[in-house]
Amino acid sequence: MRLAPLFALYIFASTPIFAQPQVDAFSKCVAEKTTGRDRKDLAKWVFISMGAHPEMRAIADLPAPAGEEASRAVGRMFTKLVTKSCPKEARSAVQAAGPAAIQAGFTVLGQLAMQELMADKDVAARMSSVDKHIDSDKVQATIGGK
Repeated sequence: MRLAPLFALYIFASTPIFAQPQVDAFSKCVAEKTTGRDRKDLAKWVFISMGAHPEMRAIADLPAPAGEEASRAVGRMFTKLVTKSCPKEARSAVQAAGPAAIQAGFTVLGQLAMQELMADKDVAARMSSVDKHIDSDKVQATIGGK
């Protein structure tokens, strides 16, 4: 079973299988058994992967070795979490919900990674810079605020 495409494609997606206790237990284990460094490595891997898109290449000048290094770090983390840190939870979750259970666990990890990055003051400032380009009056009129 090729897990990397499933992992990459759905890392930030929500899924209805979260409701299963075995999947919840795996997600919780993954969250508890990772470090801030692990989550930053995951976010770096996602960032570098998205930088490979033709429309992103012009703004993401990333050296090829960085991509391989990020993939290596995430591959090691994935393997460690499934085989050493949370094997019982992973096995139980997959038995209950199929391979998508792994996706669910790593979706939680992806969300944690994004929360940590967005908590940085420079990231928050960059994200909030869009506010000056939103026509609040039009938005409020559309959603019924005025």
